[in-house]
Amino acid sequence: MKAVVMAGGEGTRLRPMTSSMPKPLLPVANRPIMEHVLRLLKRHGLNETVVTVQFLASLVKNYFGDGEELGMELTYANEEKPLGTAGSVKNAEEALKDDAFLVISGDALTDFDLTDLIRFHKEKGAMVTVCLTRVPNPLEFGITIVDEEGKVERFLEKPTWGQVFSDTVNTGIYVMEPEVFDYVEADVPVDWSGDVFPQLMKEGKPIYGYVAEGYWEDVGTHESYVKAQADVLEGKVDVELDGFEISPGVWVAEGAEVHPDAVLRGPLYIGDYAKVEADVEIREHTVVGSNVVVKSGAFLHRAVVHDNVYIGQHSNLRGCVIGKNTDIMRAARIEDGAVIGDECLVGEESIVQGNVRVYPFKTIEAGAFVNTSVIWESRGQAHLFGARGVSGILNVEITPELAVRLAGAYATTLKKGATVTTARDHSRGARALKRAVISALQASAIDVRDLENVPLPVAREQTARGSAGGIMIRTTPGVPDSVDIMFFDERGADLSQAGQRKLDRVYARQEYRRAFPGEIGDLSFPSSVFDSYTGSLLRNVDTSGIADAGLKVVVDASNGSAGLVLPSLLGRLGVDSLTINPGLDESRPTETAESRRAGLVRLGEMVASAQAAFGVRFDPVGERLSLVDERGRIIEDDRALLVLLDLVAAERRSGRVALPVTTTRIAEQVAAYHGTQVDWTTTSPDDLTRVGREDSTIFGGDGRGGFIVPEFSSVFDGTAAFVRLIGLVARTQLTLSQIDARIPRAHVLKRDLATPWAVKGLVMRRVVEAAGDRHVDTTDGVRVVEADGRWVMVLPDPAEAVTHLWAEGPDDASAEALLDEWAAVVDSAGH
Repeated sequence: MKAVVMAGGEGTRLRPMTSSMPKPLLPVANRPIMEHVLRLLKRHGLNETVVTVQFLASLVKNYFGDGEELGMELTYANEEKPLGTAGSVKNAEEALKDDAFLVISGDALTDFDLTDLIRFHKEKGAMVTVCLTRVPNPLEFGITIVDEEGKVERFLEKPTWGQVFSDTVNTGIYVMEPEVFDYVEADVPVDWSGDVFPQLMKEGKPIYGYVAEGYWEDVGTHESYVKAQADVLEGKVDVELDGFEISPGVWVAEGAEVHPDAVLRGPLYIGDYAKVEADVEIREHTVVGSNVVVKSGAFLHRAVVHDNVYIGQHSNLRGCVIGKNTDIMRAARIEDGAVIGDECLVGEESIVQGNVRVYPFKTIEAGAFVNTSVIWESRGQAHLFGARGVSGILNVEITPELAVRLAGAYATTLKKGATVTTARDHSRGARALKRAVISALQASAIDVRDLENVPLPVAREQTARGSAGGIMIRTTPGVPDSVDIMFFDERGADLSQAGQRKLDRVYARQEYRRAFPGEIGDLSFPSSVFDSYTGSLLRNVDTSGIADAGLKVVVDASNGSAGLVLPSLLGRLGVDSLTINPGLDESRPTETAESRRAGLVRLGEMVASAQAAFGVRFDPVGERLSLVDERGRIIEDDRALLVLLDLVAAERRSGRVALPVTTTRIAEQVAAYHGTQVDWTTTSPDDLTRVGREDSTIFGGDGRGGFIVPEFSSVFDGTAAFVRLIGLVARTQLTLSQIDARIPRAHVLKRDLATPWAVKGLVMRRVVEAAGDRHVDTTDGVRVVEADGRWVMVLPDPAEAVTHLWAEGPDDASAEALLDEWAAVVDSAGH
């Protein structure tokens, strides 16, 4: 016997899940409903099946193909227009006209005994047997009355309560003899229970009703969809689950990684190649699809998550459905009954209220509170650029596809035939993405000079040697699963705000320039990059006195690319040096605050035991520098800035120093004492760079290990700062601890407060109002200065739903009190 699977429905009540996917393909326990139906048919020996398709037909055909994977023979009957339940079967008459056949819906979940149904049909000699089942609420279904013989007496489609005379309803599963086709007109919409069956009964043809025992759920609403998942997990329906039951009710499919510290309370299902991190809690009736990533601290309860979804740290999902390829960012909450469509982005700390529908390809902004359905707005990218170029989680936010589009957009902003320098850090992710970037640049008529793995300052310096711009890809500092794609201008500095906006515009419009076949760009690999960099560095930075001072230094390359420059540099400096951690470790392309601290402590021990003049530790890309004095004590980054400032200003005696407004005002005292003045800049590195380029600038720094040596370059460069420092220490003949001791202590404290995007403007207005008649400096954010010199600064973060506060006072307690006072002002605007 053959079977017919009806897979043409649109499933309009299930939108937005069915906006971009036909209802039979909706997954239940990580398998399309229709696959459960086909497996049931196969169990009962119905291997030859005709599938009737209409809405998004190609998706159904592509998924199941000819049925070979399931060990079945599938053919398809395509409806050009909706033909009703009988009309669509008539459409497949050619394949069915020789023998009795079974009709079943492709979007109802059931485990009925079809063999027994067919036996009943044959025993009764029926022309049509209607499969019935008992339900508590028959309003949504057609009611059928049968006599004690099982003969059908009455049909009633979707009754009102006043018309309800039975709880046996028509499941849409039928066994039919081919003569039934005589009663169905071709190419017009015809229904079985509305048109054909009443006619057959009028003529006294044998129509029987078989009341089936077992499970049947017509998955027509969101509630029934979520219920179907729970019923499968509870074992109420007899279907096959892929994977292993690792503890009662906890199913884990092949290749899934579940951290031993994750809490799993079954019944639940985790799909193949999903990854569940530590401190995740997954509660009953949750289904996690294939390739889903659940980050630490997330909580899921009765959540149905489709394939390739990213669930960020500390997010909270309850009773909701998440469509495929959607990203749920950190600390987002999605409440009971909400449905997020395919390929959406739910921003950090946003809340999607219960029963809200978010249609496919939408973006929910960070910090947003959504209590109505989001249907029309398209998925917009607010701003590509953050504080460190274009940043995001590798293969979630930053994919090879995005890298190609970005590089194409960047190339489009440059002239054909221009040269771009590319570089990366030593991580595998950066290597893979850089290859994508290079091919996109070449395909857009750009010549590429690829430096491969070099320190960030070397990439900048090499870009400035005749390239129109540069791209560096590196692991986000302190965040091993994220990457930054950094864009440089022709000077090797970060792209200006105007340059970023131009790139943003081209990217948003997707208007990429492509090269004609004869214009594809060249790819070259410049040689002896490190020698030319160190040669230029030593020509421009004052190294007099180093050879005679007999200094000994300890240098920690922290297993990063900074170590690649050191061999050619230290030999030519004429300094006695010990290099530690010189090898590259691609499994650790960045370091956490803890591992950096531990590294500095070890460095201090080595400096003290080797009786060296000082020790330096580079960050993994050689951009920043941390110091240890001759006694092996760590000089904190904000102190190191003052120490270097004191050394430079004492030697130069004039000129200007570029510092961000968040720096302690003690820097002003140090600079003024030596006859130099401070040029206050915003906290953005490109602003420091801009001042660093001016002729009168002698020094710059950000207080976080970033130093500018203007005689060599206007960007942060750890190696240049190291060379400058050796020269200064050699010529002053003071130790770092002596210099540190003569600078007053600073008391600057920082605090971050979560602020929804919607109230950031209001926060800044409240701060200005609260300042009253005190002095207000608006170089960056708002800095309020008290009469006694204490100050507080409030700055909204450009990329996250956060407001930053800094305060300085004569001691920590007074700075803390200032922070408390102004945090209350910021919070009052947010509530």
